Amino acid sequence: MTIKIGDTLPSGKFKTMGEAGPQEITTSQVFDGKRVLLFSVPGAFTPTCNAKHLPGYIAQADELKKHGIDTIACVAVNDVFVMGAWGKAAGADGKVLMLADGSADYARALGLELDLTAAGMGIRGKRFALVAKNGVVEQLHVEAPGEFKVSAADAVLCQL
Repeated sequence: MTIKIGDTLPSGKFKTMGEAGPQEITTSQVFDGKRVLLFSVPGAFTPTCNAKHLPGYIAQADELKKHGIDTIACVAVNDVFVMGAWGKAAGADGKVLMLADGSADYARALGLELDLTAAGMGIRGKRFALVAKNGVVEQLHVEAPGEFKVSAADAVLCQL
């Protein structure tokens, strides 16, 4: 079943790259007591994700925080090393928390997995953005296949 507005986000775990290397971070650590903007991309370093999606959130980080967002987080079905390298290359440090969902467990828990097996990419997460307050979904913007409109930083900022 797909997550919807008003639902509590499922509990789960991600990996993130810390100063001492890979570390686990739980959904409680990410969402509890905060208003979080979580956006998902099908893959790190892929064309739209790398040229538009992540850079948009990095560029709009300060403005999003002025509108009540405590944490901006990017999740992708990639390993923690790829997510760490992508965040570093993009200049995300201090602006966007990079979360690895290496086996698509969280994408599946949200009901927002995307089967890109035919393209050689396996199971990924759909392109989306959501805003959650204390783990409860306030906004959910899921892209139609092949689109990049409703989950873009500018589009979400207009909804805050």
